[in-house]
Amino acid sequence: MAPTPPTDAELDVFIRARLASLGIDLDQLPAGTAADPETGTPGRDSVLASLRSFVRGTIGTIAAYQLPAPEGTDPVVARALSQQPAPLLYPSISTHWRQS
Repeated sequence: MAPTPPTDAELDVFIRARLASLGIDLDQLPAGTAADPETGTPGRDSVLASLRSFVRGTIGTIAAYQLPAPEGTDPVVARALSQQPAPLLYPSISTHWRQS
């Protein structure tokens, strides 16, 4: 049985949480779907719709990606290893993030 795809509301929560973890607040965008006529900033609803479409298109790809574990590794340990963050080019930049 295939898993139930997430609803728009669930995706909105996921997207807002991920963006908040990066310091991005979608509430700073103009409400609605229309772009701001002075700045050209897209509306909050259109940004969320675009991001929902992107996430739905990549869910299978992202969920299927796992780092290979060494031969003979316990499956529970292998799953934990696959959830490790990717290495950074400049790890010193992320030091502050991990300490907060």
